[in-house]
This record gives sequence, structure tokens and C-alpha cells, in this order.
Amino acid sequence: MNPDFRIFNHIQTLAETVKHDLISVLRNPTSPTQAFNIALAGGSTPRTIYEQWAMIQDDSLWSKVHFFWGDERCVPPDHDESNYKMAYDSFLSRIDVEEDQIHRIHGEENPEAEVQRYAHEIKSHLQISNNTPKFDWILLGMGTDGHTASLFPNSPAVKEQQLYCVIAQHPQTGQKRISLTLPVINNAKKITFLVTGEDKAQIISEIFSHTGEFTVAKKNKLSNYPAAQVKPQSGILQWYLDEAASSLL
Repeated sequence: MNPDFRIFNHIQTLAETVKHDLISVLRNPTSPTQAFNIALAGGSTPRTIYEQWAMIQDDSLWSKVHFFWGDERCVPPDHDESNYKMAYDSFLSRIDVEEDQIHRIHGEENPEAEVQRYAHEIKSHLQISNNTPKFDWILLGMGTDGHTASLFPNSPAVKEQQLYCVIAQHPQTGQKRISLTLPVINNAKKITFLVTGEDKAQIISEIFSHTGEFTVAKKNKLSNYPAAQVKPQSGILQWYLDEAASSLL
């Protein structure tokens, strides 16, 4: 199944669309009594989206939402590079949610212990399907090297098939991170890529054909791009791009 592929003329329009997507799904839940589990992304594009989400002041919509993270740098929660801090500052601190609805990765803790703790927390809160946790929605960004979450090209973390979370390492800086694995990402009910900027255009053009059809490649360089390996088993895949990111399509 081809993804939902949309191009926006401005990041603000993209952000408003994602806000309305969220409002729609929260107002029309498939199971009103169950939690809605979402994994957040880091980066500048998600920040714009979270600022839109902060405008949703209907407390009843937030009451069932539980927030997780697709990845986190191994830094304290008040560190400027913390994905948790970015989400908290831009919207979580501005909406009415309980502390137990926020499930952050403890980047300040020992990574080997934290990757196990976070996997257990995910398993204890989410529905398990195909022996894998099933998120309702996962937001993802994409780097200029084609990485997504903290799954970098040619990293052993990309090949992990059994664990829910892994310790990853930035290929240039060596900074340790904790990331969801591809099996967990691909088991989600919905995945939305949020990609903006001209510096992403080349990678986008290599992941998609010129008609916008999703290209599945196994033995050429697309297989090196973790973002190209996000292919949900039965869920919805969305690619939301701005005009700059899609300029080479």
C-alpha cells in the first residue's frame, strides 16, 4: 500500500494539518476507554507542530493520551539537546496532562539499564500484537543522511529485530542515544514522517520515484536509509513534506 504523500507550501500549514489530524482521531477514538499512545519525535519541524498542539485546550481530548518518545539523547531532561525538554517546553507544560501520562526516556541514567527499563515501560502500557508493542501513532523526522529516530545508516541498531529499544550512537559525535527499533515502529497503527528543508530533498528523491510512488529496494543504497525501511505491516504511513524537501521529486 502506497503512503499518504502530501506536500505543503509552508511548515505552518503542515503543522496545522497535523493538529487537525490529532483532534480528529481523539474526538473519534476506535476505543473510547483505552489510552491513545503516541511516540513523539525531536527536531525543529516537530517543535512547530507541538506549538500548534499547545493551542488544543480541550482537557477532555488529552485525558486518554499517553506520550512516549521515539528516541532520546543520553542527556539530562533539562539539557538543551533533550527531546523531552523540547516537547515539554513547547506544549506538554502548556496543556492539562497528568504526570503519569508522560513516559520519557531517562537519558540521564545508565543507557544499558535505561534501555531495558523503557522497553518494560512500553510493554506494560501498550497493546502487544505480533509479540511487539503497538503504538497508535508514531511521529518521525528524517536526517540528511536518511536516519530516523536514532537509527543511523549502517548501524547495528537498524538490524535489531528482537528488542523494543536499542542503544544507538551518533556516527560523527559518538553521542549515545536510546531509540525505538524498526519492528516497533513498523507495528504502529499510524506513522507520520515530518520532513522539511531543502537539505532533505536529495534523500527524499532517492526514497521516492519521480511519480511519488514509494520505492521498496532491498539491495541498492535505499536499503542503507533507515527511513526507507519504515514500512508498516498493516498501519497507515504518511509522508508530510514541505515544498523545499520535495523539490527534487
